[in-house]
Amino acid sequence: MRPRHRTLLRRTTLLAATAALVAAPLSVVPAASAAPEDEVTLTFLGINDFHGRIDANTVKFAGTVEQLRAAGGEDSTVFVAAGDNIGASLFASAVDQDNPTIDVLKALQLDNTAVGNHEFDQGFADLTGRVIPRMGQNRFGTPVFLGANVYDKGTEDPALPEYAEYTVNGVDVAIVGVVTEETRSLVSADGIADLDFGDPVEAVNRVAGELKDGDDANGEADLIIASYHEGAPLSDSAATLDQQVAASPVFAHMVNDTTAAVDAIFTGHTHQRYAYDAPIPGGTGTRPLVQSGNYGEGVAKVEITYDTATDEVVAHTRSVVARTTTADADLVAQYPRVAAVKTIVDTAIANSAAVGNRPVATVSNDITTALIGGTYQDGVYTHPTPGATGVRDDRASESTLGNLVANALRDSLANDQGGNAEIGIANPGGLRAELFYAGDTSTNPANTDGVVTFAEANSVLPFANNLSSVTLTGEQLVRLLEQQWQRDVNGAVPSRAYLQLGLSDNVSYTYHEVDDPAVPPDPAGNPRKKGVIDSVTIDGEPIDLAKDYRVGTFAFLVTGQDNFHVFKEGAAPKDSGLVDREAWISYLEDKSPVAPSFARRSTVTTDAPTTLTTGEPTTFTVSKLDLTSLDSPQNTTLTAKVGETEVGSFPVSNGTATVTFTVPAGLAAGAAMLTLTAQPTGTVVSLPVTVVKGKIATTIDAVATPGLSPLFGPIVVARVSPRGATGTVQVLDASGKAFGSGKLLAGHTVIALGGRALKPGTHTLTIRYGGDGKHKPSETVKTVRVLGR
Repeated sequence: MRPRHRTLLRRTTLLAATAALVAAPLSVVPAASAAPEDEVTLTFLGINDFHGRIDANTVKFAGTVEQLRAAGGEDSTVFVAAGDNIGASLFASAVDQDNPTIDVLKALQLDNTAVGNHEFDQGFADLTGRVIPRMGQNRFGTPVFLGANVYDKGTEDPALPEYAEYTVNGVDVAIVGVVTEETRSLVSADGIADLDFGDPVEAVNRVAGELKDGDDANGEADLIIASYHEGAPLSDSAATLDQQVAASPVFAHMVNDTTAAVDAIFTGHTHQRYAYDAPIPGGTGTRPLVQSGNYGEGVAKVEITYDTATDEVVAHTRSVVARTTTADADLVAQYPRVAAVKTIVDTAIANSAAVGNRPVATVSNDITTALIGGTYQDGVYTHPTPGATGVRDDRASESTLGNLVANALRDSLANDQGGNAEIGIANPGGLRAELFYAGDTSTNPANTDGVVTFAEANSVLPFANNLSSVTLTGEQLVRLLEQQWQRDVNGAVPSRAYLQLGLSDNVSYTYHEVDDPAVPPDPAGNPRKKGVIDSVTIDGEPIDLAKDYRVGTFAFLVTGQDNFHVFKEGAAPKDSGLVDREAWISYLEDKSPVAPSFARRSTVTTDAPTTLTTGEPTTFTVSKLDLTSLDSPQNTTLTAKVGETEVGSFPVSNGTATVTFTVPAGLAAGAAMLTLTAQPTGTVVSLPVTVVKGKIATTIDAVATPGLSPLFGPIVVARVSPRGATGTVQVLDASGKAFGSGKLLAGHTVIALGGRALKPGTHTLTIRYGGDGKHKPSETVKTVRVLGR
């Protein structure tokens, strides 16, 4: 066995732990029929990705937990979380280092949580030196934060408690907590420099094996609950478990390979809402696998019936319960823990108001992340319930907010202090709230329509990340864009397989997707995709692969996080000393009133030309022309120009247009830009091309006089336009046989056919010009009558 230190957590009973608590309210659920005396039903309540949601909904979130706890029974209910309780938080929490959130979860007596990647936002020292001590021990007397796959650097020694164990209504329960292995690429590298993050499934299986090995020295458990800060990727509420497994190898590993010793799985990280019955490996039935969504909008509920005589699970249920609509006053009156939460929330909001209520800018329209599940209504993208669960934060799609933040990064770092940035790049995971036009004067009279307060602006970028710049070559920039199709350091596909970067408005690119033979297909056999960048334009010019470009971004990305590994190859990284919040708010103040740009930076092209030949037709398609941020207009037309010459306007349907035109003969040969502009968004697609002079089209006009006698046959007079054409004109009979020809002189020729060339009667003649080095062939058909002999 490998040498390592193992933190053993003492076991205690829930009955003893709750004796000192306030009296539990009566259950609102009618009593069930009597169960066999050896059967015990335990309720597990789970949340994930709460992210410091200290706002008007926090009391109802707390009330939901308490209602479910009361229904399950105070002595039979366990409250757990699957990570990201703090970090990327709302202003009322973030302005006080998430202390209000920690206090809320402590007041609600959160029993255990897996650490999430955001628990490491301020570094491991902050987690262990401030967050964990403030949370203290849970009501069982054991630590709250668990991380079985978090190891001291270079070892397999656990850096955090791996599991917690306690007795609930006579059943020995163990909670094993793990965090996504991608944590090393999701937080600033300096804060976790002394840690390694292992395979979470391996860690769960290892700990679960020890808890079921019959050795009391390392703890034993009747029930094992795994709390994974990792989850399924698909946001479609109708997505099946099989579809989720097929979509993510990370999720597939968790579902298929978590040991059968685990009785239920709580998940997080991906902000999805689902409740599945997942097959247990070995064909031994199913077990609940749940995720509650995010931000306290739902609570996952798992009920497990355990037979203490046979030591086995005999039944389970799983669901996600939406946040209660019960009035706050009623919740506070009924549940003492909710009353404590309200006091914490009211204090936090009041303390943050002095700073947060100050207006800093105005916006002319909503500026948001990409939304999921909306539709285009009256020509603009909308959703019936903006801000609802699963609507915001589509990190695989371009957004007005992401591109605006990229502009702010470029402009904020354009001076010497910032490293003279030329390009701004923002990662989608950094965007944690929207800039809505609609104001809310209920708590702040100054927050009228269009006003952006300090708190609202801060909520967009709440990480207090430093801003940095770095030099990338054009070739490295292309690779950076291709790394949006995510691969970890080992080449594996993470749970979020694609992340769309926000780009400053001086950058645009086109791409297409192809199968990636280097990565195994997903479990359903679907090929993995990779992106191929076709063209990149910077400041209106094609990218120079050998040129250096100065990129402004977050210090987080400069270290290669979010799997944008190429940043680590960059030259001359410079920390500006600016904090994202301060630079962002200053930018909004300077640009106020701020308007969103609905123009896309990235589009898809299929069969786009790299060479245009004058006089020749070209056809290709352009797609992904429309954004899915709130209020984004739907494009209707796409106008094409080569240089300054317009070559056509084409309809756009569902973000796609087919472009077909004949290249004008008058275009000069050489490098040019094929520019396509979509309206009404103003999206510009720039395609560098080379114009090649094609042969000039010609027309031939001919007169054929009839043959007058056996001695005098028909005469053909032909004229080819343009007059500069040279070469030969032939006369062919109906069988295609040439029986006369003449050379052009100043575009004309006269061809006398012999008196016996044609038999008497009417004949159809083809007069054909064969072309020359600059002119295309052409032909015409004439009818001629030959008199009898």
